[in-house]
Amino acid sequence: MTKILCIEDEPDLREAIAEELEDAGYCVNQAGDGMEGLEKILASEPDLVLCDITMPRKDGHQLLKQIRDKYPVFAEMPFIFLSALADRDHVLAGLKNGADGYLAKPVDFEVLLATIHASLRQMDRIRHKQNEVIVLDF
Repeated sequence: MTKILCIEDEPDLREAIAEELEDAGYCVNQAGDGMEGLEKILASEPDLVLCDITMPRKDGHQLLKQIRDKYPVFAEMPFIFLSALADRDHVLAGLKNGADGYLAKPVDFEVLLATIHASLRQMDRIRHKQNEVIVLDF
């Protein structure tokens, strides 16, 4: 079962997202801030991270940078921002800093699920390509 980590400091929203994802067949782990999120990434090795940006202790940008810089094993793990900071500059900053997607709050669950599905599908294609055996005909 695909594992998703939802990092969101608003408990009601985090629970609603987790419920939607579980109903869609995903195994969901939750964290309330970036520090807890880092601990859970290292412990559970999720297939995808859905992360708020503005959080206490460690914000989403700091967490993404730390994961990408210090933990190469997670370099290919899809990381999607979910934020109320949805103007063009914030979206571009998130994507340029390494996020694989950027979704605006309030959450449109249909778009959320489609974005997650697309990111996971892309990862499957990459993994399949890496595992292909190339046969040369001489």
